[in-house]
Amino acid sequence: MKPSIPKGTRDFGPEEVRKRQYLFAIIREAFVRFGYEPVETPSLENLETLTGKYGEEGDKLLFKVLTHVAGEEGPTAKRGLRYDLTVPFARFVVMHQHQLRFPFKRYQIQPVWRADRPQKGRYQEFFQCDADVVGSPSLMYEAELVSLFDQVFTHLGIPVRIEVNHRMLLAGMAVVAGLEDQFTSMTTAVDKWDKIGPEGVAADMERRGISPAKAAHLLEILQHNDLEYFRDLLADSPIGTSGIEEMDVFLRYLAITPTRNPVVFTPLLARGLGYYTGCIFEVKPEGEGMGSIGGGGRYADLTGIFGMQGMPGVGISFGAERIYDIMEARQLFPSDLTGTLKILFAALDSEAHHYAFGALQQVRNAGIPADLYPEPDKLKKPLKYAADRRIPFVAIAGEAELALGHFMLKDMTKGTQESLPLAEIIQRLS
Repeated sequence: MKPSIPKGTRDFGPEEVRKRQYLFAIIREAFVRFGYEPVETPSLENLETLTGKYGEEGDKLLFKVLTHVAGEEGPTAKRGLRYDLTVPFARFVVMHQHQLRFPFKRYQIQPVWRADRPQKGRYQEFFQCDADVVGSPSLMYEAELVSLFDQVFTHLGIPVRIEVNHRMLLAGMAVVAGLEDQFTSMTTAVDKWDKIGPEGVAADMERRGISPAKAAHLLEILQHNDLEYFRDLLADSPIGTSGIEEMDVFLRYLAITPTRNPVVFTPLLARGLGYYTGCIFEVKPEGEGMGSIGGGGRYADLTGIFGMQGMPGVGISFGAERIYDIMEARQLFPSDLTGTLKILFAALDSEAHHYAFGALQQVRNAGIPADLYPEPDKLKKPLKYAADRRIPFVAIAGEAELALGHFMLKDMTKGTQESLPLAEIIQRLS
């Protein structure tokens, strides 16, 4: 049988893993610096935990896991793979509420699964890097999370545009367009604007039962991207006015710590996930034919679905896979992300191989990553092995080195070599 892996999944070799670890380390460092604490949840959740939390489109993309329990008739789907990290986090908060101190700031870097059609930048298994705050309605956190986005992408060298909107503004627009009873259908269609354009959005709304006249009215409203226009448009809408007021507070906080990347208001941002209720965010890379590489927003009562009321929150997520693809395409990873080995021992005969094996243990005990070429041989093979793995030093042992109690240390970068005792080699590499 020819080996294969499921579509939408990938293997990662050592070089790719080092790059991914570099990316995760930068994001993790920012999370920690902003005061977030690590949390992990299981890959499998009870299916009832996941269903009904992501809207109509999201529920279609859930990976359901069939399990067969001894004594029961046929397999049943009672569990599902994580669709995102936010809903499992809400479940975590409810289950562990008595051990947490609120507001609770958590970060989580783990894989999620979606039964989506694989394409460029879109996979069925991928990592998300999330930061959330629960237990406070303060709009300070919206500004903090936008700042976190800005600092991470600046560090990574990826120019981005951080788009912002507010779900209450969208609700106000729905009222003005006569779509308050079809709000979910409206936002689901608008969320596809970047993919299918205004004509596609209008057609999608009509397929969902929205009249052509109402769809056309909404499209006319969405052509404007000036917050002042919506301040006037929604002046008689209590929910729309509340959205404007929250945007004002958020933007005032944000003005205190200006960002290097532009933060842009756009009414086209809808965020299709059903649990968002306030400010919403999306990060788009400049000059790249790819979708968002980050997003998030405010949810008023996500834990309420699990029986815990009055727990507002806000969070963001980094699209690690797409960020990786951009960094790879633009050669943004540092050139020194080579192998971890600092030195390779090589022996010319059996006795020298035993001598080198003893030295290897001492070098490792000193905290230096090291290895020994497995067979005594001429130098051609171990030197080629060291060059292929980008190992900077090779310590060679033969009859002459054994007699002196030394090693011939070869610098693979400079091409120089000198005879040194092991203690001095350890000192240099430390």
